[in-house]
Amino acid sequence: MTDRDKNKDRDWDKEMREVDRLLAKLPEADPKLVSGAVPTLKKPVGAAGSAPSGEPTGLEWLGTWARVAVGLLIGIGLTQWPDPHACGLNLAFYGVGVGAALATALWSSLSSWKHRAAVAHLLSQLLIIWSLVLAAREVLPRIGYARAPAAWLCQ
Repeated sequence: MTDRDKNKDRDWDKEMREVDRLLAKLPEADPKLVSGAVPTLKKPVGAAGSAPSGEPTGLEWLGTWARVAVGLLIGIGLTQWPDPHACGLNLAFYGVGVGAALATALWSSLSSWKHRAAVAHLLSQLLIIWSLVLAAREVLPRIGYARAPAAWLCQ
């Protein structure tokens, strides 16, 4: 007996009823498959609260740009750090500043990505890179990567 002969002998209506019965047991089953069930209205995929809506509102736009501006101010301000940050407590405070610039850059980057603000996202990415450069400039000499080593603590 070949495969064709087996397929001819099958009762396809019975097979499809069994498939429909099994599908009806699934949690998100089509209500038409369940006999006597009242169809329920489901929200479309785009109606979920977490899905991004097309254009950001004015407040979201302002919030995104405020995050970018704060990050840029911190990043620029770090270049004008008033105290020498060669070692000790001044270095620790400078490290906190660099960490704040990096955290703000990441925060503004996520916000600008969510609200599809391309220029704000580009500035956020540049600020992330700038923060990492500032951190590397202080950390690498202290872990032995530079020609002139530096100390974490003052003598």
